[in-house]
Amino acid sequence: MFTKVHLENGIPVVMESFRNVRSVAIGVWVKVGSRYETRSENGISHFLEHMFFKGTKRYTAKDIAVEIDTMGGDLNAFTSRENTAFYVKVLDEYLERGINLLSEIFVHSTFPEDEVEKEKKIIKEEIKMVEDTPDDYVHDLFTQMIWGKEGLGQPVLGTRETIAAFTRDEIIGHIRRYYGSKDLVIACAGNFDHDEVVKVLNERFGSLRQGSAIRTGDMPEFRFSRKVFVKDLSEAHLCIGVPGLSQVSRDRYALFILNTILGGSVSSRLFQEVRENRGLAYSVYSFTAMYYDTGLWGVYAGVSRKRVRDVSALIVKEMLALSSTLSEDELDKAKRHLKGNMILALESTNSRMNNIARQEMYYGRYISPDEIIRSIDKVRLPEVQELADQLIDRGRFSATAFGPLERDVLEGIF
Repeated sequence: MFTKVHLENGIPVVMESFRNVRSVAIGVWVKVGSRYETRSENGISHFLEHMFFKGTKRYTAKDIAVEIDTMGGDLNAFTSRENTAFYVKVLDEYLERGINLLSEIFVHSTFPEDEVEKEKKIIKEEIKMVEDTPDDYVHDLFTQMIWGKEGLGQPVLGTRETIAAFTRDEIIGHIRRYYGSKDLVIACAGNFDHDEVVKVLNERFGSLRQGSAIRTGDMPEFRFSRKVFVKDLSEAHLCIGVPGLSQVSRDRYALFILNTILGGSVSSRLFQEVRENRGLAYSVYSFTAMYYDTGLWGVYAGVSRKRVRDVSALIVKEMLALSSTLSEDELDKAKRHLKGNMILALESTNSRMNNIARQEMYYGRYISPDEIIRSIDKVRLPEVQELADQLIDRGRFSATAFGPLERDVLEGIF
């Protein structure tokens, strides 16, 4: 059962309770991420996410770790381009204890100066790790090429230079600007008592101020370009894509279907043609990246340097042919795949918590699994074909290649 209330200080709380589990997941979501950072402060949202776990007025960092381990639970956080989330998942019998620990780090963290300096070293190592994982890093390169070095194009982790310059005062300033009650959503999913949760949340989060900075900005321009980043690797990595849809677009379900047919499953066109039929790549898939006002629809492939042009040409060919070759059978299979994946994913209390939090932030309302299923079922073939025509055009492709390549390897493909 879904319910929504507001705490006494105005923070919206969305809750979905079900009795056939023994766990509860509770998250505090902040509507700020790397997209809203200036170039000089790029990475501060992610840096701050780490710092919340470095000690509070009552607990040391080790005390926090021991407390969550004693409950057998999970206390963690993550940062994206538009959001930062802090969450705890515990057995239902530890509900109040879990909320207390989550609120302790969120409301009462002290951000010790020595921990700030120590965390700089840790995050620099995290940046190195990403750079040494080319199938991840190519997505950052692709995003930066499409949206530039500001806003959505910035990496979530920041850069070595920005990380090195952070001060404790800047971290506190970021909290004051973006961690007010107007920019927060609290979500809870699992086996819990509604009144008990609201009571404890009011006690633990009621002291948060109400003011928040207002973020403004135009929709970023999608840049149509192709670029090769040369590095001595054993494999080349490709990202090819076109402008997609925003998170709130009415056509999003049609895009999910298109993405499933193109490369979103093991029976998809790209997986079958590139990997199964031709043996050109181990990993190939399509993906969507959707934000509140814009989006990206792309394809990733990891291939040998000799196959970059062949695979790039195949990807472009498959995308250009989509609208004219789609069939009712493919549409039906894609719908069933989407619905099955969604229902399976929502069997986790963490997934349910994440789902209702995102719905509140992007739509301001609850969208039930049944409503999502109905929306998927309503999509008809002409709608999908029309969307494919709208999004895909030879002049709208952008591409990034990363690996042991010649700089002109992509020329003449698009």
